[in-house]
Amino acid sequence: MASLHYHFAKNNKDTSQYLEHSEKAYREHIAEAVGIDPKQRILNYSAETPKRASGDKHKAGPAGSSSSISSAASDTSRSSRVLPTRRILTAAEKILDAPYMTDDFYLNLLDWSNQNIVAVALDKAIYLWNADYGTIKTLDYSSEDAITSLAWEISGQFLAVGTDSGDTQIWDVEANQKLRSMRGHMGRVGVLSWNKYMVSSGARDGSIWHHDVRAANHKVSELHGHVDEVCGLEWRSDGMMLASGGNDNTVHLWDARLTKPKFSKTSHSGAVKAIAWCPWDLNLVATGGGRDDTLIHFWNSTHGGKVKSVYTGSQVTSLLWSKHHREIVSTHGYPKNQLTVWGYPALNRIVDIPGHESRILHSALSPDGQVVATAAADENLKFWRIFEHDGKLVGNERKLMRRSNSLR
Repeated sequence: MASLHYHFAKNNKDTSQYLEHSEKAYREHIAEAVGIDPKQRILNYSAETPKRASGDKHKAGPAGSSSSISSAASDTSRSSRVLPTRRILTAAEKILDAPYMTDDFYLNLLDWSNQNIVAVALDKAIYLWNADYGTIKTLDYSSEDAITSLAWEISGQFLAVGTDSGDTQIWDVEANQKLRSMRGHMGRVGVLSWNKYMVSSGARDGSIWHHDVRAANHKVSELHGHVDEVCGLEWRSDGMMLASGGNDNTVHLWDARLTKPKFSKTSHSGAVKAIAWCPWDLNLVATGGGRDDTLIHFWNSTHGGKVKSVYTGSQVTSLLWSKHHREIVSTHGYPKNQLTVWGYPALNRIVDIPGHESRILHSALSPDGQVVATAAADENLKFWRIFEHDGKLVGNERKLMRRSNSLR
């Protein structure tokens, strides 16, 4: 248009005036189409800075100051920090009946082995469900002593069983045979955790025993730190630290070489059953509080300091870290009875899954790290595909898996 204007202006004044008029009309049509008033400046530096709300601590700056710019930049920064979400199925992949499930928060009656066998205790019977073939068999447990805890040894060949009378039993699952009983606790054994050839038992009297399953004199150590029932117990993957929680609302972090706690934490105001060591950070452990607490705390086991906390609004009954995502799943009792997936370290709530009609009591993670099993007081055992992945392990989890395999 500029070129035509110059060409015709040299030869015809009328033509030049016509083109100027056409160009002006053209600009006006474009301005109208995009919603701009052609008589008003687009950038006006004389306008007043928008005034802030009366409750704002900062005063509005002078015209052209950086106050409004910084506010806009802050909004942009906040929006850019919104974490991406991924699709998680909120429907159970499979549901099995679990009649006579004991509705007791302090027990631990569900575990999933590295051979893909789910063990669940229902009153005085132990059922083994093969997740590969869908078959079910029962252990030849014939005692009248109620079962109060279960834990698979790392190879998946042996199952530790705690009972109401204080007995800790070792079963060869393939042979369907009890290998030994290790008695001595004055109260029921509500929680068990393996460390290579040693199984640790937490009892109602507040004591923790270490049993060497190879030795005739099985008790090699006794820990006293809790003044009420021990309901949470988990060894770190390298076997150098043990975390315990109890009905005294206390978390203890134990050095494997000592018989006194390295750190004792009293931040929870409810019983601590939920304990989980992070698979990609050996020094990080998560603990969840019961009905009067509903908090998840994250601790550094090197210096004992609290790293983070998150309020859940519901009784925390178990915690499971993902092997393949920077995430952790919590299961809950009163009042929501749900599963919640959290991103870490932001602790953004990724999804809430209405899990059961009554409180979730126990959870376990499949050996491939993709599926979470939950058992609840509604007598259902449900399976949720929460941590679906492409086979890649997070951080140093691959190294830890190799280390675990070397211990078999």
